[in-house]
Amino acid sequence: MTAIKESSTIQENKQYALENCPVTFVMEKIGGYWKPIILWHLSNGMKRYSELKREIPAITEKMLIQHLKQLEADGLVIREAKPVVPPFVTYRLSNAGEGLLPVIEAMAAWAFKVKDGEFL
Repeated sequence: MTAIKESSTIQENKQYALENCPVTFVMEKIGGYWKPIILWHLSNGMKRYSELKREIPAITEKMLIQHLKQLEADGLVIREAKPVVPPFVTYRLSNAGEGLLPVIEAMAAWAFKVKDGEFL
């Protein structure tokens, strides 16, 4: 894999957009196919990994683990591990993650209003 040159113009432009464009900032946090879906499922409360996997059957284990780690690193999801055998790990939205729920709900409401590419 090719290393990304940190001083490149593209990287400078990306950093500028992240710092100055709120939409770019949000998309950096929740962009992609799976993150909004994971947040949507966590909006109903705390869930174990197996519950999320069951509720989102199309996601691979690798993608679910990867996105949960990214959401946790971005402060949107809280991972709680209880020191028992077998391990008992739950995921829930942080305050910042809960703050995104109106955005996720607006996306869902918009989707229900669109049919065949036309806004109803």
